[in-house]
Amino acid sequence: MKVKKKVYIETYGCQMNFSDSEIVASLMLDEGYEIIEDSGDADVVLVNTCSVRDRAEQRVRKRLRELKALKTKNPFLKIGVIGCMAERLKEQLLEEEQSVDLIVGPDAYRDLSALIDQADEGQKAINVILSTKETYSDITPVRLDKNGITAFISIMRGCENFCTYCVVPFTRGRERSRDPQTIISEAVDLFNKGYREVTLLGQNVNSYFWDENGKQTRFFELLEQVAAVNPLLRVRFATSHPKDISDELLKAIGKQHNICDAIHLPVQSGSNHILKLMNRKYTREWYLDRIAAIRKYIPGCAISTDIITGFCTEKKEHHQDTISIMKEVSYDYAFMFKYSERPDTLAQKKLDDDVPEAVKSERLREIIDLQQQLSHESNKRDIGKTFEVLAEGYSKRSDDFLMGRNSRNKVVVFPKEDFEKGDYVYVKVSDCTAATLIGEAKRRRVNRQPPARRSEA
Repeated sequence: MKVKKKVYIETYGCQMNFSDSEIVASLMLDEGYEIIEDSGDADVVLVNTCSVRDRAEQRVRKRLRELKALKTKNPFLKIGVIGCMAERLKEQLLEEEQSVDLIVGPDAYRDLSALIDQADEGQKAINVILSTKETYSDITPVRLDKNGITAFISIMRGCENFCTYCVVPFTRGRERSRDPQTIISEAVDLFNKGYREVTLLGQNVNSYFWDENGKQTRFFELLEQVAAVNPLLRVRFATSHPKDISDELLKAIGKQHNICDAIHLPVQSGSNHILKLMNRKYTREWYLDRIAAIRKYIPGCAISTDIITGFCTEKKEHHQDTISIMKEVSYDYAFMFKYSERPDTLAQKKLDDDVPEAVKSERLREIIDLQQQLSHESNKRDIGKTFEVLAEGYSKRSDDFLMGRNSRNKVVVFPKEDFEKGDYVYVKVSDCTAATLIGEAKRRRVNRQPPARRSEA
Protein backbone atom coordinates (compact mmCIF):
# COMPACT_ATOMS: atom_id res chain seq x y z
CA MET A 1 0.00 0.00 0.00
CA LYS A 2 1.38 3.39 -1.02
CA VAL A 3 2.11 5.66 1.94
CA LYS A 4 0.45 9.07 1.67
CA LYS A 5 2.80 12.04 1.61
CA LYS A 6 2.11 14.59 4.31
CA VAL A 7 1.59 18.28 3.53
CA TYR A 8 1.75 21.13 6.02
CA ILE A 9 0.28 24.48 4.90
CA GLU A 10 1.23 27.73 6.64
CA THR A 11 -0.59 30.94 5.74
CA TYR A 12 0.31 34.63 5.99
CA GLY A 13 -1.65 37.73 5.01
CA CYS A 14 -5.24 38.47 4.16
CA GLN A 15 -8.47 36.48 4.31
CA MET A 16 -8.08 35.69 0.61
CA ASN A 17 -4.81 33.89 1.36
CA PHE A 18 -6.53 31.78 4.01
CA SER A 19 -9.27 30.99 1.52
CA ASP A 20 -6.62 30.02 -1.05
CA SER A 21 -4.95 27.69 1.47
CA GLU A 22 -8.27 25.87 1.80
CA ILE A 23 -8.35 25.44 -1.99
CA VAL A 24 -4.78 24.16 -1.95
CA ALA A 25 -5.66 21.68 0.81
CA SER A 26 -8.55 20.35 -1.28
CA LEU A 27 -6.35 19.94 -4.36
CA MET A 28 -3.68 18.14 -2.32
CA LEU A 29 -6.22 15.74 -0.83
CA ASP A 30 -7.54 14.96 -4.31
CA GLU A 31 -3.97 14.06 -5.34
CA GLY A 32 -3.64 11.61 -2.44
CA TYR A 33 -1.75 13.77 0.04
CA GLU A 34 -2.55 14.02 3.74
CA ILE A 35 -2.96 17.46 5.34
CA ILE A 36 -1.26 17.67 8.74
CA GLU A 37 -0.91 20.31 11.47
CA ASP A 38 2.77 19.87 12.42
CA SER A 39 5.53 20.99 10.05
CA GLY A 40 7.99 18.66 11.78
CA ASP A 41 6.16 15.61 10.40
CA ALA A 42 5.74 16.92 6.86
CA ASP A 43 7.10 15.67 3.56
CA VAL A 44 6.08 18.96 1.95
CA VAL A 45 5.75 22.38 3.59
CA LEU A 46 3.83 25.02 1.62
CA VAL A 47 4.11 28.62 2.80
CA ASN A 48 1.28 30.78 1.45
CA THR A 49 2.65 34.30 1.34
CA CYS A 50 1.72 37.98 1.30
CA SER A 51 3.51 40.82 -0.51
CA VAL A 52 1.34 43.78 0.47
CA ARG A 53 3.96 45.12 2.91
CA ASP A 54 7.67 44.61 3.32
CA ARG A 55 7.14 43.46 6.90
CA ALA A 56 4.96 40.59 5.67
CA GLU A 57 7.70 39.45 3.30
CA GLN A 58 10.34 39.70 6.00
CA ARG A 59 8.27 37.45 8.26
CA VAL A 60 8.18 34.85 5.49
CA ARG A 61 11.95 35.16 4.94
CA LYS A 62 12.52 34.54 8.65
CA ARG A 63 10.20 31.54 8.58
CA LEU A 64 11.99 30.06 5.56
CA ARG A 65 15.28 30.25 7.47
CA GLU A 66 13.62 28.39 10.34
CA LEU A 67 12.23 25.75 8.01
CA LYS A 68 15.66 25.24 6.46
CA ALA A 69 16.68 23.60 9.74
CA LEU A 70 14.04 20.91 9.13
CA LYS A 71 15.94 19.83 6.04
CA THR A 72 18.93 18.84 8.14
CA LYS A 73 16.65 16.35 9.90
CA ASN A 74 14.76 15.34 6.77
CA PRO A 75 16.81 15.85 3.57
CA PHE A 76 13.84 14.67 1.46
CA LEU A 77 11.62 17.51 2.73
CA LYS A 78 10.37 19.83 0.03
CA ILE A 79 9.58 23.48 0.80
CA GLY A 80 7.31 25.50 -1.46
CA VAL A 81 6.52 29.19 -1.51
CA ILE A 82 3.07 29.85 -2.93
CA GLY A 83 0.87 32.92 -3.36
CA CYS A 84 1.67 36.59 -3.82
CA MET A 85 5.34 36.58 -2.78
CA ALA A 86 5.99 33.70 -5.17
CA GLU A 87 4.33 35.67 -7.97
CA ARG A 88 6.23 38.88 -7.21
CA LEU A 89 9.74 37.45 -6.82
CA LYS A 90 9.56 34.37 -9.06
CA GLU A 91 12.99 32.83 -9.85
CA GLN A 92 14.69 35.42 -7.63
CA LEU A 93 13.25 33.69 -4.59
CA LEU A 94 14.78 30.36 -5.62
CA GLU A 95 18.18 32.02 -5.89
CA GLU A 96 17.94 33.91 -2.60
CA GLU A 97 16.39 31.19 -0.43
CA GLN A 98 18.36 27.99 -0.86
CA SER A 99 15.84 25.99 1.15
CA VAL A 100 13.03 26.63 -1.37
CA ASP A 101 12.28 23.86 -3.87
CA LEU A 102 9.20 25.16 -5.67
CA ILE A 103 7.55 28.50 -6.45
CA VAL A 104 3.83 28.56 -7.30
CA GLY A 105 1.73 31.63 -8.07
CA PRO A 106 -1.92 32.00 -7.00
CA ASP A 107 -3.32 30.87 -10.36
CA ALA A 108 -1.20 27.71 -10.63
CA TYR A 109 -2.35 25.65 -7.66
CA ARG A 110 -3.76 22.91 -9.90
CA ASP A 111 -0.15 22.14 -10.92
CA LEU A 112 1.13 21.74 -7.36
CA SER A 113 1.27 17.94 -7.38
CA ALA A 114 3.21 17.82 -10.65
CA LEU A 115 5.58 20.53 -9.41
CA ILE A 116 6.22 18.61 -6.18
CA ASP A 117 7.04 15.52 -8.28
CA GLN A 118 9.45 17.64 -10.29
CA ALA A 119 11.10 18.87 -7.08
CA ASP A 120 11.37 15.26 -5.87
CA GLU A 121 13.45 14.53 -8.96
CA GLY A 122 15.95 17.17 -7.86
CA GLN A 123 14.78 20.03 -10.07
CA LYS A 124 13.70 23.48 -8.96
CA ALA A 125 10.01 23.76 -9.90
CA ILE A 126 8.15 26.95 -10.78
CA ASN A 127 4.82 28.06 -12.24
CA VAL A 128 3.81 31.71 -11.84
CA ILE A 129 1.64 32.11 -14.94
CA LEU A 130 -1.31 34.40 -14.20
CA SER A 131 -4.69 33.46 -15.62
CA THR A 132 -7.55 35.57 -16.93
CA LYS A 133 -10.06 32.78 -16.21
CA GLU A 134 -9.02 30.72 -13.17
CA THR A 135 -11.43 31.05 -10.23
CA TYR A 136 -11.22 27.51 -8.74
CA SER A 137 -15.03 27.53 -8.82
CA ASP A 138 -15.17 23.73 -9.14
CA ILE A 139 -13.07 23.16 -6.01
CA THR A 140 -14.77 22.48 -2.67
CA PRO A 141 -12.36 24.04 -0.15
CA VAL A 142 -11.19 22.06 2.88
CA ARG A 143 -12.13 24.16 5.89
CA LEU A 144 -8.88 24.56 7.82
CA ASP A 145 -10.49 26.75 10.50
CA LYS A 146 -11.98 24.15 12.80
CA ASN A 147 -14.67 26.25 14.49
CA GLY A 148 -17.29 24.87 12.07
CA ILE A 149 -19.43 28.00 12.35
CA THR A 150 -17.90 30.65 10.09
CA ALA A 151 -16.35 30.25 6.63
CA PHE A 152 -14.99 32.24 3.70
CA ILE A 153 -16.30 31.99 0.14
CA SER A 154 -14.08 33.48 -2.55
CA ILE A 155 -16.36 35.02 -5.19
CA MET A 156 -13.79 36.69 -7.45
CA ARG A 157 -10.06 36.99 -7.96
CA GLY A 158 -7.69 39.72 -9.08
CA CYS A 159 -7.81 43.51 -9.05
CA GLU A 160 -7.72 46.23 -11.69
CA ASN A 161 -7.68 49.35 -9.52
CA PHE A 162 -3.91 49.87 -9.72
CA CYS A 163 -3.53 51.96 -6.61
CA THR A 164 -0.01 53.32 -6.93
CA TYR A 165 1.22 51.79 -3.66
CA CYS A 166 -0.19 48.28 -4.23
CA VAL A 167 1.30 45.09 -5.70
CA VAL A 168 -1.98 43.13 -5.79
CA PRO A 169 -2.81 43.71 -9.50
CA PHE A 170 0.64 42.34 -10.34
CA THR A 171 0.49 39.34 -7.99
CA ARG A 172 -3.20 38.46 -8.42
CA GLY A 173 -3.87 39.42 -12.04
CA ARG A 174 -7.02 40.65 -13.76
CA GLU A 175 -10.44 40.71 -12.11
CA ARG A 176 -12.64 37.71 -12.84
CA SER A 177 -15.82 36.63 -11.10
CA ARG A 178 -17.15 33.17 -10.26
CA ASP A 179 -20.35 31.73 -11.64
CA PRO A 180 -23.00 32.76 -9.07
CA GLN A 181 -24.52 29.27 -9.05
CA THR A 182 -21.26 27.78 -7.78
CA ILE A 183 -21.20 30.37 -5.00
CA ILE A 184 -24.79 29.61 -3.99
CA SER A 185 -24.06 25.88 -4.03
CA GLU A 186 -21.04 26.42 -1.76
CA ALA A 187 -23.15 28.46 0.66
CA VAL A 188 -25.87 25.77 0.71
CA ASP A 189 -23.28 23.07 1.36
CA LEU A 190 -21.77 25.05 4.23
CA PHE A 191 -25.15 25.66 5.83
CA ASN A 192 -26.05 21.98 5.57
CA LYS A 193 -22.77 21.15 7.31
CA GLY A 194 -23.66 23.39 10.26
CA TYR A 195 -21.97 26.65 9.30
CA ARG A 196 -23.98 29.72 10.19
CA GLU A 197 -21.96 32.57 8.72
CA VAL A 198 -20.17 33.10 5.41
CA THR A 199 -17.95 35.97 4.32
CA LEU A 200 -17.84 36.67 0.58
CA LEU A 201 -14.28 37.55 -0.40
CA GLY A 202 -12.65 39.51 -3.18
CA GLN A 203 -9.88 42.09 -3.54
CA ASN A 204 -12.65 44.49 -4.62
CA VAL A 205 -15.73 42.49 -3.79
CA ASN A 206 -18.33 45.02 -4.85
CA SER A 207 -17.03 45.05 -8.43
CA TYR A 208 -18.27 41.44 -8.77
CA PHE A 209 -20.07 40.99 -12.09
CA TRP A 210 -21.27 37.92 -13.98
CA ASP A 211 -22.80 37.88 -17.45
CA GLU A 212 -24.02 34.64 -18.99
CA ASN A 213 -26.11 34.68 -22.15
CA GLY A 214 -27.21 38.22 -21.39
CA LYS A 215 -28.28 37.41 -17.83
CA GLN A 216 -26.29 39.66 -15.53
CA THR A 217 -25.60 39.31 -11.82
CA ARG A 218 -24.21 42.28 -9.94
CA PHE A 219 -22.80 42.13 -6.43
CA PHE A 220 -25.91 43.31 -4.61
CA GLU A 221 -27.95 40.67 -6.46
CA LEU A 222 -25.46 37.96 -5.55
CA LEU A 223 -25.56 39.10 -1.93
CA GLU A 224 -29.36 38.79 -1.89
CA GLN A 225 -29.17 35.30 -3.42
CA VAL A 226 -26.69 34.08 -0.79
CA ALA A 227 -28.83 35.59 1.98
CA ALA A 228 -31.85 33.71 0.58
CA VAL A 229 -30.14 30.34 1.21
CA ASN A 230 -31.55 30.37 4.75
CA PRO A 231 -32.54 33.12 7.21
CA LEU A 232 -30.23 31.46 9.77
CA LEU A 233 -27.19 31.98 7.54
CA ARG A 234 -25.43 35.27 8.18
CA VAL A 235 -23.68 36.92 5.25
CA ARG A 236 -20.71 39.29 5.39
CA PHE A 237 -18.36 40.56 2.69
CA ALA A 238 -14.91 42.11 2.30
CA THR A 239 -13.42 44.28 0.97
CA SER A 240 -15.39 47.13 -0.62
CA HIS A 241 -13.89 49.88 -2.74
CA PRO A 242 -15.47 53.31 -2.12
CA LYS A 243 -15.80 54.00 -5.85
CA ASP A 244 -18.11 50.99 -6.30
CA ILE A 245 -20.37 51.07 -3.24
CA SER A 246 -23.79 51.69 -4.74
CA ASP A 247 -27.15 52.66 -3.29
CA GLU A 248 -28.54 49.35 -4.61
CA LEU A 249 -26.03 47.47 -2.46
CA LEU A 250 -26.84 49.54 0.62
CA LYS A 251 -30.59 49.07 0.12
CA ALA A 252 -30.10 45.30 -0.17
CA ILE A 253 -28.22 45.24 3.14
CA GLY A 254 -30.81 47.45 4.76
CA LYS A 255 -33.76 45.21 3.94
CA GLN A 256 -32.21 41.76 4.64
CA HIS A 257 -31.90 40.76 8.28
CA ASN A 258 -29.15 38.21 7.71
CA ILE A 259 -26.89 40.48 5.66
CA CYS A 260 -24.75 41.94 8.43
CA ASP A 261 -24.77 45.62 9.35
CA ALA A 262 -21.04 46.09 8.90
CA ILE A 263 -19.11 47.57 5.98
CA HIS A 264 -15.36 47.69 5.62
CA LEU A 265 -14.65 50.77 3.49
CA PRO A 266 -10.93 51.60 3.20
CA VAL A 267 -10.30 55.34 3.10
CA GLN A 268 -6.45 55.14 3.16
CA SER A 269 -6.18 58.95 3.51
CA GLY A 270 -8.42 61.90 4.23
CA SER A 271 -6.49 64.18 1.88
CA ASN A 272 -7.55 64.69 -1.73
CA HIS A 273 -3.93 65.39 -2.64
CA ILE A 274 -2.78 62.05 -1.25
CA LEU A 275 -5.80 60.17 -2.63
CA LYS A 276 -4.97 61.43 -6.11
CA LEU A 277 -1.34 60.35 -5.77
CA MET A 278 -2.57 56.95 -4.57
CA ASN A 279 -4.86 56.67 -7.63
CA ARG A 280 -7.78 55.81 -5.37
CA LYS A 281 -10.31 57.12 -7.92
CA TYR A 282 -12.44 59.03 -5.40
CA THR A 283 -12.26 62.23 -3.39
CA ARG A 284 -12.79 62.92 0.26
CA GLU A 285 -16.16 64.41 -0.66
CA TRP A 286 -17.23 61.27 -2.58
CA TYR A 287 -16.18 59.08 0.32
CA LEU A 288 -18.15 61.12 2.84
CA ASP A 289 -21.18 61.03 0.54
CA ARG A 290 -20.99 57.22 0.60
CA ILE A 291 -20.73 57.30 4.40
CA ALA A 292 -23.88 59.44 4.50
CA ALA A 293 -25.64 56.93 2.23
CA ILE A 294 -24.65 54.07 4.54
CA ARG A 295 -26.09 55.95 7.52
CA LYS A 296 -29.27 56.64 5.53
CA TYR A 297 -30.00 53.12 4.30
CA ILE A 298 -28.49 51.11 7.18
CA PRO A 299 -28.98 53.02 10.45
CA GLY A 300 -26.52 51.84 13.07
CA CYS A 301 -24.24 50.16 10.52
CA ALA A 302 -20.69 49.60 11.75
CA ILE A 303 -18.03 51.10 9.51
CA SER A 304 -14.41 50.02 9.55
CA THR A 305 -11.51 51.14 7.40
CA ASP A 306 -7.88 50.88 6.32
CA ILE A 307 -5.50 53.81 6.76
CA ILE A 308 -2.00 54.34 5.37
CA THR A 309 0.05 57.10 6.93
CA GLY A 310 3.28 58.60 5.63
CA PHE A 311 2.58 58.14 1.92
CA CYS A 312 4.81 60.00 -0.54
CA THR A 313 4.77 63.83 -0.13
CA GLU A 314 2.44 63.64 2.91
CA LYS A 315 2.67 66.89 4.86
CA LYS A 316 1.30 67.71 8.29
CA GLU A 317 -1.88 69.20 6.78
CA HIS A 318 -2.52 65.99 4.82
CA HIS A 319 -2.11 63.98 8.01
CA GLN A 320 -4.56 66.30 9.73
CA ASP A 321 -7.05 65.65 6.91
CA THR A 322 -6.88 61.97 7.83
CA ILE A 323 -7.34 62.74 11.51
CA SER A 324 -10.36 64.89 10.72
CA ILE A 325 -12.07 62.28 8.49
CA MET A 326 -11.54 59.68 11.22
CA LYS A 327 -13.35 61.94 13.67
CA GLU A 328 -16.10 62.81 11.19
CA VAL A 329 -16.87 59.19 10.30
CA SER A 330 -16.13 57.89 13.82
CA TYR A 331 -14.96 54.45 12.68
CA ASP A 332 -15.82 51.47 14.82
CA TYR A 333 -12.42 49.93 14.16
CA ALA A 334 -9.58 50.25 11.68
CA PHE A 335 -6.46 48.61 10.26
CA MET A 336 -3.66 51.18 10.36
CA PHE A 337 -0.21 51.05 8.76
CA LYS A 338 2.84 53.08 7.87
CA TYR A 339 3.47 53.36 4.14
CA SER A 340 5.76 50.59 2.95
CA GLU A 341 7.25 51.14 -0.51
CA ARG A 342 6.76 48.07 -2.68
CA PRO A 343 9.04 47.27 -5.63
CA ASP A 344 7.70 47.77 -9.16
CA THR A 345 4.62 49.73 -8.10
CA LEU A 346 3.96 53.09 -9.73
CA ALA A 347 4.67 54.86 -6.44
CA GLN A 348 8.08 53.19 -6.24
CA LYS A 349 8.87 54.10 -9.85
CA LYS A 350 7.62 57.68 -9.94
CA LEU A 351 7.25 59.03 -6.39
CA ASP A 352 9.82 59.64 -3.66
CA ASP A 353 9.27 57.85 -0.36
CA ASP A 354 10.19 61.13 1.30
CA VAL A 355 8.45 61.02 4.68
CA PRO A 356 11.03 60.18 7.38
CA GLU A 357 10.47 56.91 9.21
CA ALA A 358 10.31 58.71 12.56
CA VAL A 359 7.55 60.98 11.24
CA LYS A 360 5.63 57.98 9.89
CA SER A 361 5.84 56.32 13.29
CA GLU A 362 4.71 59.45 15.12
CA ARG A 363 1.73 59.92 12.81
CA LEU A 364 0.79 56.25 13.04
CA ARG A 365 0.85 56.44 16.83
CA GLU A 366 -1.52 59.44 16.72
CA ILE A 367 -3.87 57.57 14.37
CA ILE A 368 -3.83 54.42 16.53
CA ASP A 369 -4.46 56.39 19.71
CA LEU A 370 -7.38 58.21 18.10
CA GLN A 371 -8.89 54.97 16.79
CA GLN A 372 -8.58 53.37 20.22
CA GLN A 373 -10.59 56.28 21.59
CA LEU A 374 -13.19 56.08 18.80
CA SER A 375 -13.56 52.30 19.19
CA HIS A 376 -14.00 52.60 22.94
CA GLU A 377 -16.58 55.38 22.54
CA SER A 378 -18.45 53.27 19.96
CA ASN A 379 -18.54 50.31 22.33
CA LYS A 380 -19.61 52.42 25.30
CA ARG A 381 -22.61 53.58 23.27
CA ASP A 382 -23.69 49.94 23.10
CA ILE A 383 -23.88 49.45 26.86
CA GLY A 384 -27.48 48.70 27.82
CA LYS A 385 -28.40 47.49 24.31
CA THR A 386 -29.32 43.92 23.42
CA PHE A 387 -27.82 42.28 20.33
CA GLU A 388 -28.29 39.01 18.54
CA VAL A 389 -24.92 37.24 18.77
CA LEU A 390 -23.76 34.16 16.86
CA ALA A 391 -21.74 32.07 19.32
CA GLU A 392 -18.47 31.06 17.63
CA GLY A 393 -16.54 29.42 20.45
CA TYR A 394 -15.04 29.83 23.89
CA SER A 395 -13.62 33.10 25.13
CA LYS A 396 -9.81 33.25 25.03
CA ARG A 397 -9.68 33.83 28.80
CA SER A 398 -12.14 31.27 30.12
CA ASP A 399 -14.12 28.23 28.98
CA ASP A 400 -16.91 29.48 31.23
CA PHE A 401 -17.61 32.20 28.64
CA LEU A 402 -18.53 32.09 24.97
CA MET A 403 -17.55 34.65 22.37
CA GLY A 404 -19.27 35.62 19.17
CA ARG A 405 -20.02 38.63 17.04
CA ASN A 406 -23.12 40.66 16.51
CA SER A 407 -24.31 41.82 13.11
CA ARG A 408 -22.03 44.86 13.41
CA ASN A 409 -18.97 42.59 13.60
CA LYS A 410 -18.27 43.49 17.22
CA VAL A 411 -16.90 40.77 19.47
CA VAL A 412 -19.24 39.96 22.36
CA VAL A 413 -18.32 37.83 25.40
CA PHE A 414 -20.99 36.33 27.66
CA PRO A 415 -21.40 33.48 30.24
CA LYS A 416 -21.64 30.07 28.58
CA GLU A 417 -24.53 28.70 30.66
CA ASP A 418 -26.21 26.05 28.47
CA PHE A 419 -25.52 27.78 25.14
CA GLU A 420 -23.43 26.13 22.43
CA LYS A 421 -21.42 27.08 19.37
CA GLY A 422 -23.73 27.93 16.49
CA ASP A 423 -26.51 29.27 18.71
CA TYR A 424 -27.96 32.70 18.10
CA VAL A 425 -28.10 34.30 21.52
CA TYR A 426 -29.60 37.63 22.57
CA VAL A 427 -27.03 39.34 24.78
CA LYS A 428 -27.53 42.53 26.80
CA VAL A 429 -24.30 44.53 26.97
CA SER A 430 -23.24 45.58 30.47
CA ASP A 431 -19.59 46.59 29.99
CA CYS A 432 -16.92 46.94 27.33
CA THR A 433 -13.30 47.48 26.42
CA ALA A 434 -12.07 49.22 23.27
CA ALA A 435 -12.14 45.85 21.50
CA THR A 436 -14.89 43.81 23.15
CA LEU A 437 -18.48 44.02 24.38
CA ILE A 438 -19.24 42.15 27.60
CA GLY A 439 -22.76 41.11 28.46
CA GLU A 440 -25.33 38.73 29.85
CA ALA A 441 -27.23 36.24 27.74
CA LYS A 442 -30.95 36.88 27.83
CA ARG A 443 -32.33 34.09 25.66
CA ARG A 444 -31.64 31.82 22.68
CA ARG A 445 -33.22 32.60 19.33
CA VAL A 446 -35.68 29.76 18.84
CA ASN A 447 -37.72 30.95 15.88
CA ARG A 448 -36.89 29.77 12.38
CA GLN A 449 -38.13 32.88 10.65
CA PRO A 450 -36.12 36.09 10.38
CA PRO A 451 -36.78 38.51 13.25
CA ALA A 452 -37.19 42.25 12.88
CA ARG A 453 -34.55 43.84 10.63
CA ARG A 454 -32.45 45.56 13.23
CA SER A 455 -29.94 43.60 15.29
CA GLU A 456 -30.39 46.04 18.17
CA ALA A 457 -33.34 45.44 20.49
